[in-house]
Amino acid sequence: MPLGLGRRKKASPLVENEEAEPIRAGLNVPGLDGLDGGGVGLSEGATQEGLPPPPTNLRPRLIFHTQLAHGSPTGRIEGFSNVRELYAKIGEAFGIPPAEVMFCTLNTHKVDMDKLLGGQIGLEDFIFAHVKGQRKEVEVFKGEDALGLTITDNGAGYAFIKRIREGSIIHQIQVINVGDMIESINGQILIGCRHYEVAKMLKELPKGKNFVLKLVEPLKAFDMISQRTGGRSGSGVQLGTGRGTLRLRSKGPATVEELPSAFEEKAIEKVDDLLESYMGIRDSELAATMVELGKDKKNPDEFAEALDETLGDFAFPDEFVFDVWGAIGDAKVGRV
Repeated sequence: MPLGLGRRKKASPLVENEEAEPIRAGLNVPGLDGLDGGGVGLSEGATQEGLPPPPTNLRPRLIFHTQLAHGSPTGRIEGFSNVRELYAKIGEAFGIPPAEVMFCTLNTHKVDMDKLLGGQIGLEDFIFAHVKGQRKEVEVFKGEDALGLTITDNGAGYAFIKRIREGSIIHQIQVINVGDMIESINGQILIGCRHYEVAKMLKELPKGKNFVLKLVEPLKAFDMISQRTGGRSGSGVQLGTGRGTLRLRSKGPATVEELPSAFEEKAIEKVDDLLESYMGIRDSELAATMVELGKDKKNPDEFAEALDETLGDFAFPDEFVFDVWGAIGDAKVGRV
């Protein structure tokens, strides 16, 4: 049977986005066992199907240290179960509204997109919160189909620039930088939109016309040099400094886990690259979910069915599913 024959497809929210990657959430640790050798994931849901999460007083007490990226004393935060709650805890620690937090990086105060808080947090990672700084309005002439932007989001309603391709339209505009939050396009407010929605809007802007971006840049320390192009996502940088990781998920419980295997890291990187080339987005958690769904499947049809059941809203094209299946297989046997 051909791959995808009879697959139920929904309208794709991804259509040719410029790019992306998110953060997820819900802290729910099944038990104390494995803390030394595992990590914890933020997500939503029960520990097992049909079972409620354990009471808060039975969960391990996980305390993280944090600072504001532009400079602050060190704060201690705990008891958050998702990204919005994490930002609320940061707000409480420093006396700022949670909505001021744009995104977080791990173990660096710089706007380093390779260290963006995303799929997992090491149990000993230090969290740096980047807050809103200067607002700016920029008029851009779209002289080419592609603007050269990579869009990501923080999982709490803000989409921002993750990467700027050298030589692109945006690269020529010096006031636009990696880390800038996209507040509106031509007056349409984007607060609450996901990365793929913002990227789709940018993609659909008419060629040969001007458009207006309203941006908010992160507040920077004096030693932070503006990053023009941004780091390459999926570069294999291990964010965790401890033995365990805090795994971030969009669905399911938060779990203390072992560090990803070499196969999983390589497969996630390959799938994330395919998401960028096919869909115009980057999303390391989505890539990790696809690897989990595909690593034990016997053939691409089983993999396609699993994708439809779990990620049916994305309506991935069949050729993309074939390539993802191949990428997972290549990672298993160690092919580059």
